Amino acid sequence: MLLVLVVSLSLPLGAAEAQDSRTAIVAVGGDPGHLNPAISTAGPLHAVADSLFNGLVSLDRDGTVRPDLATGWSVAEDGREVRFTLTSGVTWHDGKPFTAQDVKFTFEEVLFRFHARTRAGLAPAVESIEAPDANTVIFRLKRPHPALLRQLDVTEAPILPRHLYAGTDPNRNEANARPVGTGAFRFESYRRDESVVLVRNESYFKPGLPKLDRLIFRVIPENATQIAALANGEVDYLGRVAPADVARLKGKATLAETTAGPGGANCIMTLAFNLQRPALAALPVRQAFAHALDRRQMLDVVQFGQGRVAGAPIHSAIGWATLPGALQAYGLDPAKANGLLDQAKLPRTNGGERATFDLLMFPAFARYAELMRQQLAQVGIVLRLKPLDPAAFATAVFAQRDFDLALISYCNGVDPEIGVRRMYHSSAVGNVPFSNAAAYRNAEVDRLFDEAGASIDTAKRGEAYRAMERIVAHDLPYWWLVETDFTSAWRGAFVDFAPWRGQFAERAAPAR
Repeated sequence: MLLVLVVSLSLPLGAAEAQDSRTAIVAVGGDPGHLNPAISTAGPLHAVADSLFNGLVSLDRDGTVRPDLATGWSVAEDGREVRFTLTSGVTWHDGKPFTAQDVKFTFEEVLFRFHARTRAGLAPAVESIEAPDANTVIFRLKRPHPALLRQLDVTEAPILPRHLYAGTDPNRNEANARPVGTGAFRFESYRRDESVVLVRNESYFKPGLPKLDRLIFRVIPENATQIAALANGEVDYLGRVAPADVARLKGKATLAETTAGPGGANCIMTLAFNLQRPALAALPVRQAFAHALDRRQMLDVVQFGQGRVAGAPIHSAIGWATLPGALQAYGLDPAKANGLLDQAKLPRTNGGERATFDLLMFPAFARYAELMRQQLAQVGIVLRLKPLDPAAFATAVFAQRDFDLALISYCNGVDPEIGVRRMYHSSAVGNVPFSNAAAYRNAEVDRLFDEAGASIDTAKRGEAYRAMERIVAHDLPYWWLVETDFTSAWRGAFVDFAPWRGQFAERAAPAR
């Protein structure tokens, strides 16, 4: 399901040649805000923090489930009990033993409350979690949950130390700034808006790993600066290369194209309408946006063709669940958009403007936002662009609901139960980052998600998801813009980075 293509190798050595060959410098586009990946799905956070923690399982490049903190598992015949055997001898970075109680606590007290995808997709299916002994965890389910195992990797379900979080507010715990994990790397330092330094975990439970001594994450917001830094040998790894820059690096760096990475997989750049704002609650207004926005131009100008115009609410890589052509009724048609805005009683003023809306987004999405501003101006809609860092964005959109429009890269994951349900199900409306931003509520949509999530029959699940897509394609709580592929790049001085995983540097090593 994940597309991975190694394009080319080797980069002329630069300034980094003289540095320690076991230290990799990684550029990240934004400050992570904190280092607790269990309470947010924000990409900049997971790009850094996933290397500090583990999930019960890991996923390889094609989505196959592999052992991580769990060495094995068994599923009851009726699909309603999953029993995990944990790896023995694992310790937290502070030396405390890792036990099944850490797993039970993390799911019940943190992930099911604060992690948008796990809260929306997994929590409703779980009846209870038991830890009968230190090395055994049992998930008892209300119904079979077909996506369960693939929802337990470090990005979707990082395990936290109970001894540091129990009895505290996970959003305010001091360990969020000085994390203690079980991961391949330990925390050393964090300087806001500058850098995060991780060092090798000498007691890591996987023999021979990690192979690097240090990971240094440098916050470099500008894409052009990141590219120059890689070319000059000042950084070694870029988790995301802007499509405009891919050609510049061909033949000069290892390039890996994938639809997955820290922070999620199978992502769709999405415009969220705040349905609690009267103007945007009117369906003709949302339909006008759909007809006025030129998504092909976004794909060509912003993504340089890297990806696809979204054809359905569910990513095309989840082929058994997506509904091709679901959005074809909303072709680019500014004249129709104008008619719909007239119908919605948003007439033009003498200056030609109909309405003004605030658009909140990450700074990295500025080119999308600017293009949208230009396209919507043609039908009299004025956008005020408001770039925010991930923490401020999450507060404004999901806690305070102080926005009109929000530009969000919603990652669908490898199953709709992982990353799609949280966008639409009414139970996902609330103060959880990157959940149901639109505050969309539809009882039939809820029922269809519940039906699909309760079945292990893939054909029946696909029917339910496609029925759901027909409804939301009509209701338009969101407008789905572009399916984005990712390109990662690293210097030829290193091998074996895995950009499709949260633990992207677990097996990375100096090139020989």
